Amino acid sequence: MKNITQKSLLEISRLLQERQVKVMEIVQACLERIDETEPKINALLHLDRESSLSRAIAMDKSGPDPDKPLWGVPITIKDVICTRDLPTTCGSKILENFRPCYEATLVKKLRDAGAIILGKNNMDEFAMGSSTENSAFKTTRNPWNLEHVPGGSSGGSAAGVAAGQCFASIGTDTGGSIRQPAAFCGITGLKPTYGRVSRFGLVAFGSSLDQAGPMTRTVGDCALLMNVISGHDPLDSTSWPGPVPDFPAAVSKRQDLKGLRIGLPRQYWEEGLSPETLERCENAVSLARDAGAAVVEVEMPHAQFGIAAYYIIAMAEASSNLARYDGVKYGFRDNSSADLLEMYRKTRSRGLGEEVQRRIMIGTYVLSAGYYDAYFKKAAQIRRLIQQDYLRAFESCDLVCAPVTPSTAFKIGENIHDPLQMYLTDIFTTSLNLAGMPGLTIPVGLGKDTGLPVGIQFIAPAFEETIVLQAGQVLENALPALGAPKALN
Repeated sequence: MKNITQKSLLEISRLLQERQVKVMEIVQACLERIDETEPKINALLHLDRESSLSRAIAMDKSGPDPDKPLWGVPITIKDVICTRDLPTTCGSKILENFRPCYEATLVKKLRDAGAIILGKNNMDEFAMGSSTENSAFKTTRNPWNLEHVPGGSSGGSAAGVAAGQCFASIGTDTGGSIRQPAAFCGITGLKPTYGRVSRFGLVAFGSSLDQAGPMTRTVGDCALLMNVISGHDPLDSTSWPGPVPDFPAAVSKRQDLKGLRIGLPRQYWEEGLSPETLERCENAVSLARDAGAAVVEVEMPHAQFGIAAYYIIAMAEASSNLARYDGVKYGFRDNSSADLLEMYRKTRSRGLGEEVQRRIMIGTYVLSAGYYDAYFKKAAQIRRLIQQDYLRAFESCDLVCAPVTPSTAFKIGENIHDPLQMYLTDIFTTSLNLAGMPGLTIPVGLGKDTGLPVGIQFIAPAFEETIVLQAGQVLENALPALGAPKALN
C-alpha cells in the first residue's frame, strides 16, 4: 500500500484485523521508513529489528486476535520507560548499558494488547529539557525542518510519529514534555490526569508531576491507546482506583461542540505569542465556535507564577530522585577514584550531563535548611493556588483552551546556552502538571512565516479525558490535515 506508514493507528489496526495486510508487511514498511529517515532525524536510541520481525512472523501464523486492539501494530517507547528486553538509558551516559530486570506496567499492557515495540526513542537526559538537545547520545531533529528542534523531552517520540517510523509512541509529560513536542512536530499528544496511567517502571524525574501518555497522528488513535494503558495498578501507590471509560466510544458519540463551554484564560492570550501562533490558535477557536461551542473568558490570576513554582518543585524532586545514581548500585561507575567520596563525585560529574547537574544543584539548594521555607514551601503554596484557579475556571466552563507554546519550533542551538529562555518555552504547559489535570494537544496548522506546525491544547478537570478527546476530535475534523513533514519528502 502506498504511504502505508502515514496511515492512522486505527486504520492499520482495522486492516490487520481484516487480514487485508500482514503484520510482516507493516513491520517491514516501518523498518524501511526508519532506515530512510533515521539518518536525518535521529529519533531512536535503540531499534529491536530482529525481535520485531520474529514477532511479526509468529503473529501472521496465529492470525488476528479481536480481543487485542493493538494486534500487530508497531509502536515505540520513550527511553525513560523500563523495558525488560531493551536498554533503558534515559538518554544518559550514567545508564548507557542498563537493562532493567522488570518491565513497566504500561509496557506490559501494550504487549498484552498485541503491540509490537520497535524500539526506544531519544529524549532529553532524564526528561530534563525542552528540545531533545540534552540527550547524551544524539540530537533529534524536527521532521518539518531539520535545522529546528522537535521539542522535548519526548522529542524522539514526536519526531518518529511525525516521520512515519511507527504508528504511535508513548511519551512522558512532567511539565509539557508530551504536549510541547507534539505541537512542534504537528502530531497529537495527550497528558492524562495524574494517576490515570501507572507510573510503575517510569524512571522518576518529578514524582508528583510525571505522567506517561500517548503520542499519535490522530485524536482517535490517542483514545484507543488510552483504553489500553489506563487503569489502576497495585504496584503504583498513586494510581487511581476508579473505572476507565471507553474513550473511543465516547469520542465517536460527539459530532459537534453544542452545549460545551470553552474558557480562554486571558493571561495566556494577551501577550508573548508570535503572530503566526496567535493567528492559527484564534482560527481554531473560531472553528470551535462554528461547531457550536460557547467561548467565554476566564481568569488564571496566578499563571505568572506557574513557571517558577514548577521549576522549583521539579528540581527539588529531581534532586531527591537522582541521588540513587551514585556508581554503587547500577549504571556507570568511575573506577579511577581513590576513595568513596571521590568515586561519587567523579561518577556523577562524568555520567550526568550539564542540564541534569544544574537541576540537581538547584533542587538541593531549594531543599536546604536555610532556603526550604523561602523557595520550596512557597512553590508548594503557589501550586495549590494554581489548582484553585483551574477549579474556579471550571465553574464557568467545561474546558480551558490555550496555546501550547509561544512560538513554533526554534532552531537547534538557539536556546541551549540560555537555560532561562529554554525554560520559558514551557510557560503554557507547566501549570497543568502542577494541577494534575489532563491536557490534549492537536495541530491547528502551519505558521505563515516559518511553515512549522502550531498546536493548541484543551484542558479539562481531573479524570475528564473524555471531554478533551471529544473536543479535539471535532476540531480535528474541522481543520485541514497538515500532510507529511516537508523536510522528509
